[in-house]
Amino acid sequence: MAIMKTLFFIESLHSGGKERRLVELLKNLSKYEDISMELVLTRSYIHYTDIFNLDVKIHYIERKHFKKDPSLFFKFYRLARKFKPDIIHVWGNLAAIYAIPTKIILRIPLINSQITNAPLHVNSGLLSIKLTFPFSNFLIANSKAGIKSYSAPKRKSRVIYNGFDFDRIEHLETPEKMREKLNISTKHVVGMVASFSLLKDYVTYIQAAKEISKRNSDITFLCIGAGNNDSYRKLVLPEIANRIRFLGPQQNVESIMNICDIGVLATYTEGMSNSIMEYMALGKPVIATDGGGTKELIKNYVTGFLVKPRSPKELASKIEYLFDNEKIASSMGEKGRERIRQEFSIEKMIKEYLKMYNKVFTDYQNSCLR
Repeated sequence: MAIMKTLFFIESLHSGGKERRLVELLKNLSKYEDISMELVLTRSYIHYTDIFNLDVKIHYIERKHFKKDPSLFFKFYRLARKFKPDIIHVWGNLAAIYAIPTKIILRIPLINSQITNAPLHVNSGLLSIKLTFPFSNFLIANSKAGIKSYSAPKRKSRVIYNGFDFDRIEHLETPEKMREKLNISTKHVVGMVASFSLLKDYVTYIQAAKEISKRNSDITFLCIGAGNNDSYRKLVLPEIANRIRFLGPQQNVESIMNICDIGVLATYTEGMSNSIMEYMALGKPVIATDGGGTKELIKNYVTGFLVKPRSPKELASKIEYLFDNEKIASSMGEKGRERIRQEFSIEKMIKEYLKMYNKVFTDYQNSCLR
């Protein structure tokens, strides 16, 4: 039985969508005896500590003084030459760039999973992503919108959607305990899980929350995510500060999401949102900004609502509608959960990656025999 050796390369395993997806992939691939894996990181910080429970050797080739440290080209090359992988799988732009010389010199197939969003315009700052396309044997995106945004070549582009592992929500804190921990006494809770970054539209979310708070004092709005939120806190008047709460990054985020009646994601661009998937898996109706890969995930008026960008009044209206129509909200949540089970399961994601790896591995082995 031939062993397929795959070398994974990503900058870090800090909290993030592609980082979680890679860890979930490694966890499931480690169950296969005919797959051997090693992982290369350029930063030693690891948020997803499950990786340490796997039989996956981790290499650290940390950047020293420069953002684009040229020594990493040689460090990665030496690791690959020693491991002799059949496939290099990169996650992120810098990882792709650092892997290109090794791919060329050692003639190893390169799978590139750096298309994780769907920007409206690919500006000069994103152009370097497209420069790696010619060197990639396959380009994996987690949305059709991402492939379209970057004008990725169709013949080598594939969509593999994020997969949700329902085991992650098997043993959550009870809603009563979470409410007590967070000191939440309002009847309803709305949550938005997203980093405080330029790509996420917390302004619209907070404006909608302020609008609703004028009419209803029995709702708590949660803002959950990493990043500097000082500018957003200033948008909230002191008298409603207890109802628009900034929790920062959270380890037990699924337990917090589970106390929410509605999940929200206001954004400027999105690939395939993990937070939307988590809300849907928990049986929550979701309201999100239309565009990008979000419309591939949410069925408008079936599992939730898609709203126009930068439309706090429309967002507020949809939130209030769901609170006024609890049966519809419950039905949307159940249909969302079933959609995740059928179309976005972890099993389906792993099956698609294995199909890709087996094709690349077989083609590579055949080319070596010629």
